Amino acid sequence: MKKTLLASAVTLAMMGTASADQHSGTYAFDKKDAHQFITFEISHLGYSTLYGRFNEFDGQFTFDADNPANSSVEVTIDTASVDSNHAERDKHLRSEDFLYVDEYPRATFKSTEVVVNDDGDEAEVTGDLTLRGVTREVTLDVDLVGHGEDPWGGYRMGFDAQTELRLEDFGIPMDLGPASETVKLEISVEGIRQ
Repeated sequence: MKKTLLASAVTLAMMGTASADQHSGTYAFDKKDAHQFITFEISHLGYSTLYGRFNEFDGQFTFDADNPANSSVEVTIDTASVDSNHAERDKHLRSEDFLYVDEYPRATFKSTEVVVNDDGDEAEVTGDLTLRGVTREVTLDVDLVGHGEDPWGGYRMGFDAQTELRLEDFGIPMDLGPASETVKLEISVEGIRQ
């Protein structure tokens, strides 16, 4: 399950450049889902790489340009929206062997710490990821994609975030061998200032 589930993600977020035109505020994820993705990848028995995504998720982040460490992010994922482009496999991923979506329909991430690099274009966002009823601290490596006014009079910021999870850390019982113990999760999100 690709780069950080979540998430991240999901999610993710807050850091930015120290430029004077940067705007603080709360940003909601783009509701059209056209500009955001939560994807994952995991080895299948060490013989191939399985890619997938979560089609339904939501979240927001707060960005503090004066003090980026005060920024935060929250993400909620509909785990039943898992999509690996194969109906039977997706059914298995939703089962008790993996995500157990009947019992745990949502995964969430809530940040607890944001550490921004000196250039302001990268950050480590640490937070609590709850997946399959288990909450663990995870860290997202976050890159600022960009920010600025959009053609419709709004203001947007975009981030890419990655992390890696051990399946057993979240109580996932399926054992596909040592090559398949971890999943990479990636969250790419565009927020619209509220």
